[in-house]
Amino acid sequence: MPARILIVDDELAARAALATLLRREGYEVGEGSDGAAALAQCASFLPDLVLLDIVMPGMTGFDVCRRIKATPATRLTPVVLITGLSATEDRIQGINAGADDFLSKPIDFNELLARTRSLLRLKEFTDELEHAEAVLFSLAQSIEARDPYTLGHCERLAEMSARLGQKVGVPEDHITALRRAGIVHDIGKVAVPDAILLKPGPLSPEEMQIMRKHPVVGERICAPLRTFRLVLPIIRHHHERHDGSGYPDGLRGGEIPVTAAILQLADVYDALTTERPYRAALAPETALKIMEEETARGWWHRALFDALREMIRNGPPAASPAKPGPPPK
Repeated sequence: MPARILIVDDELAARAALATLLRREGYEVGEGSDGAAALAQCASFLPDLVLLDIVMPGMTGFDVCRRIKATPATRLTPVVLITGLSATEDRIQGINAGADDFLSKPIDFNELLARTRSLLRLKEFTDELEHAEAVLFSLAQSIEARDPYTLGHCERLAEMSARLGQKVGVPEDHITALRRAGIVHDIGKVAVPDAILLKPGPLSPEEMQIMRKHPVVGERICAPLRTFRLVLPIIRHHHERHDGSGYPDGLRGGEIPVTAAILQLADVYDALTTERPYRAALAPETALKIMEEETARGWWHRALFDALREMIRNGPPAASPAKPGPPPK
């Protein structure tokens, strides 16, 4: 399919000239005359590239660019600011707004085509990366669907671990990693046979050894994605314990990444407060009491558990309980 280019300029003649030239090159072109039209077109036309004039009535090109880059669905769409302004301050303002490139008026068509082709190639790579992430998320959800009793667990875990991460002040890119890890943390269970994964009773030592490989398998599955750089330690270490009795590496204390420690606490709390075939869902205070005992035993990070307990007591529930399921392994 031809790439889609959105041209935004309040001058009809300039807009029409660019549209004609780009259509001759085989591109599908959308047009907008002001900032509001540009944002509406971004939602409906779904451009692969936006050519955006800076000086427009109402919202400036800087304002529109900032809105495009702040919207999750369009934040990776390349934006080229077109300007007759040459002051360095204007370029800096455009960079701060998130612009990917600049074109000066009068526009040289050869320069326009070169920059357009370069940015569209970059957009193709970005789309491929997003598609790869989508495949991993779909795989993780299909693994969860193998066990109908854990329905919604991944979404609850993503939400709760991100909330806890925000509460204890981890950086924003680690919050994003926690959300992603909440969905894909158990993706390595694709290598665990159903006879083990869905076994209602305790696992044998041999079965437990197979089950304990899933964090390493999950890390290996997700490793090719560079955007998962901060997610990989969470996947690998979300079953470690503060006293070193966890797996797969027997890490202890500060050796455990804080994001992995955050997700494991959310994972334990969710397991305790959802219904199981051998017991009803535990009340939040009962679950917290059990986790307090485990923290005193040395399993969980004390400060993180205290933050989780405060969050649970002072905030809304992370999510509604799931359907009955087998015991966590």
